[in-house]
Amino acid sequence: TCSLLRSPKGFPKLKNDTFLRAARGEETEHTPVWCMRQAGRYLPEFRETRASQDFFATCRNPKLCCELTLQPLRRFPLDAAIIFSDILVVPQALGMEVVMVPGKGPTFTEPLKEVEDLLKLRQKVDVTAELGYVFQAITLTRHSLEGKVPLIGFSGAPWTLMSYMIEGGGSTTMAKAKSWLYRHPEASHRLLRLLADVIIDYLVGQVAAGAQALQLFESHAGHLGPELFQDFALPYIKDIAQAVKSKLKEAALPLVPMIIFAKDAHYALRDLAHAGYEVVGLDWTIRPQEARAQIGKDVTLQGNLDPCALYAPKEKIGELVKKMLESFGTQRYIANLGHGLYPDMNPEHVGAFVEAVHAHSRHINKH
Repeated sequence: TCSLLRSPKGFPKLKNDTFLRAARGEETEHTPVWCMRQAGRYLPEFRETRASQDFFATCRNPKLCCELTLQPLRRFPLDAAIIFSDILVVPQALGMEVVMVPGKGPTFTEPLKEVEDLLKLRQKVDVTAELGYVFQAITLTRHSLEGKVPLIGFSGAPWTLMSYMIEGGGSTTMAKAKSWLYRHPEASHRLLRLLADVIIDYLVGQVAAGAQALQLFESHAGHLGPELFQDFALPYIKDIAQAVKSKLKEAALPLVPMIIFAKDAHYALRDLAHAGYEVVGLDWTIRPQEARAQIGKDVTLQGNLDPCALYAPKEKIGELVKKMLESFGTQRYIANLGHGLYPDMNPEHVGAFVEAVHAHSRHINKH
């Protein structure tokens, strides 16, 4: 189904807009549900498709990205698709080399060590030249979905990308990256600004290519305290929402809903509620009622079942979902996990999660 590359014109009519309606705060018959990392290694067909390919080579192959994005939708009645890609394509667009090391994860061959290293980065990025393969994957997938569900595009947020670029990969403390914030605040802002500018163009390009919603991943927010977040993360998160919206307007492109997911940033929920996003994603460490109290009624919430709950027996998953829906309420809410699916999860349990959200939310809405 991912064979023909057509232009971003004349997309098929959308049949299930529940996810978009919930994101915009409109009423829905059932609570929509999708999963972070739903296109992933927990599916045997994903492992088969990816078997011979280098990870980032897969990201650069629009046909494969399309196939991997569609796989979970063939199995589960999810209410949205999210394009198969990676947040580290942005540092690659800035000229950094990232390789996927088996058993270790993404690794930068030459991380940023000194402030002078910023000069090695591309100061002006033509996103179509550097990231056009993502746009092609989005257009192809949007056609291949045949209007089944909306397609979500995404990017990493500046602080999260900066932390990878300095740490050179994952880290439990982010001490190298955080030391920049304390030792080199000006250079840190220069880097964050450069990233934000690329991300803005990248997200606008994704909408032009056919993305119907956008999620910004501030996955490393938990390493910052309230003050560092206020100085080095929040201003860029706000700016991205505002700039993307004004550029979409200028280009007469659809104003798509935007989701901010700042993992472990409980301390910033009030700020995130006013950051210009239609949806605030929550990780599993926060009580739904507390989040709703802090965020208010004008923003849709997304989340937040503990991904490890999917290791539970199916009946238990159903109970946990019911409790989650009762806590969040079924409206102005998009069900999801509090983070991504893990590779060793049983696809049947993912199916049980999705079906439980639909069944329980319909039941609650009726009564």
